[in-house]
Amino acid sequence: MSEGGQATAVEFAEEEHGDALDMLDNPAERLHLAEATRMVEAIIFSSDEPVSRRALQERLPDNVDIDLVVSELSSIYEKRGVNLVRVGDAFAFRTAGDLSFLMTREAVQQRKLSRAALEVLAIVAYHQPVTRAEMEEIRGVETSKGTLDTLMEAGWVRMRGRRKTPGRPVTYGTSEVFLDHFGLAEIRDLPGLEELKGAGLLSSRMPTSFSVPTPNSDPDALADDEDPLTDIDLEELGLLTPRAQDD
Repeated sequence: MSEGGQATAVEFAEEEHGDALDMLDNPAERLHLAEATRMVEAIIFSSDEPVSRRALQERLPDNVDIDLVVSELSSIYEKRGVNLVRVGDAFAFRTAGDLSFLMTREAVQQRKLSRAALEVLAIVAYHQPVTRAEMEEIRGVETSKGTLDTLMEAGWVRMRGRRKTPGRPVTYGTSEVFLDHFGLAEIRDLPGLEELKGAGLLSSRMPTSFSVPTPNSDPDALADDEDPLTDIDLEELGLLTPRAQDD
């Protein structure tokens, strides 16, 4: 403790960031990590949306170890009222799970999804990339445009590309908003067959041939049979304002 009873910068860093700082022997490195942690904390706190690892890296000095900083920040907030959570390849502060009941008065009442929308959402999540025709084949019934529109307006489902087949149908997948809403770090955290049965979402007497597909390990990467959406595709789908024609 320095004179006057106030902790020095290094002493403060050791107190606030002890877990990761214990790994560092150099006081200058400890102070550097503490400052980088404060930077990341400020960036994530001020953002309305989860901040990607790439965005953090771009805004911090080149010699900052992002993984170490995020680990330290997560440790700091582990037992606080808000926690640092991972959403795909991004990070955000969220209310601690055991305190969510305190937010019920402020929670916005969401419209319940129809059974059709829930079925389509589950198919997209587990089978992505998937086309509308493939959804209908799995469900055995036609999928209305309104059902997909509802899921896209909620930000849970997105158009991701076009299948390399005749007609080049649009492929759909989930978004980071979907992960964030359902508290998933990545799409592989979706429940498997036994978990779904344990939660009462599937009958314990399901046919022996029934299985739950393993979600795509990297839903953001285009599959071999997908083409990326071009500006022309986006114009055709009404997602981009048509460019003015030259005279």
